[in-house]
Amino acid sequence: MNWKKYVLSITLLLIAIVGAVFAGNWIWTKAKTGGTNTLETVEIKEYMGQKLSPIDDSRENSIKGPQNIDKESYRLVMTGLVNNETIYTYDDVITKHSLYQKVVTLHCVEGWEVTILWEGILVKDLLEDAVINPAANTVIFYAQDNYSTSLPLDYIINNNIIMAHKMNGLTLPTQRGFPFQLVAESKEGYKWIKWITRIELSDNINYKGYWESRGFSNNADLP
Repeated sequence: MNWKKYVLSITLLLIAIVGAVFAGNWIWTKAKTGGTNTLETVEIKEYMGQKLSPIDDSRENSIKGPQNIDKESYRLVMTGLVNNETIYTYDDVITKHSLYQKVVTLHCVEGWEVTILWEGILVKDLLEDAVINPAANTVIFYAQDNYSTSLPLDYIINNNIIMAHKMNGLTLPTQRGFPFQLVAESKEGYKWIKWITRIELSDNINYKGYWESRGFSNNADLP
């Protein structure tokens, strides 16, 4: 037996095993922290010591069922009281703006709730791109299924409200609002609009969206 070749083979095998272990750990760690350059195979279950709800705990209760939106043809329109009407592709939104993470609990009026690690861009960054007209005081969001809701401009800016493209480290599933869902923290779940396709700046502070026009509070503040 050629002992030198045998020892070399064993050494190379051990190096390969150690390398695979470290590579696997790096991928898992990056995914756990919401890294953007990972294979999205692992849902984060805990973040900075806080337990997260499984994505599947979110219930599907949209007005027309999940909306299937094609990533390549998707467009987000910024319009209304802005000086620079803008149309974004999906990649424009998430590659041309800083990404932020935040653990926020969604409280549904149906009585259920989920605590999720959301990742996305700040709505105010999109608004700054569009250049806000001084007359604007309200932000109206529209969805693929014709759902709409509104929130005060000051609320959006002062609370660093996120428009999320990921939850628990994974790209939003279709039923959860791909490509984007609003993370309207401190507001009831019907303000958390999904499948966002258009954002309008308005001076109509009394605008009422889908559920608000049916009797739900326009403020939607949590108790």
